[in-house]
Amino acid sequence: MESRFTRGKSPLLERPLGRPRGEVSLSAFALLFCPVWRALFGKEADKLEQANDDDKTFYVIEREPLVNTFISVPRENSTLNCAAFTAGLVEAVLGASGFPAKVTAHWHKGTTLMIKFEEGVIARDKSLEGR
Repeated sequence: MESRFTRGKSPLLERPLGRPRGEVSLSAFALLFCPVWRALFGKEADKLEQANDDDKTFYVIEREPLVNTFISVPRENSTLNCAAFTAGLVEAVLGASGFPAKVTAHWHKGTTLMIKFEEGVIARDKSLEGR
């Protein structure tokens, strides 16, 4: 019986990539983010937008986050946003994907995750645009 897999190296794997692994533009962030969000929460985020006044800040707006649906917050902690857990997940995924950022959860239009990328990410993106 003939095997469908070859034992040698694939020519596809031997060819060099166009860019080193660390060079990913912010437009790739949007492509990465939608499938990750869908995998985590079963749907796309309500809105993904960039701040007008700051090129390193993005907002993910979720009217009713899945995490907040199943948690009852006592009245004395009414300012607590349990989507901070989601912010931690997003920060970890971004960091592991080469987009180091600080992610915080805020009450605004439902829940808004504020993503502030590190300066190195923005500098890398600007250098890639110049190519």
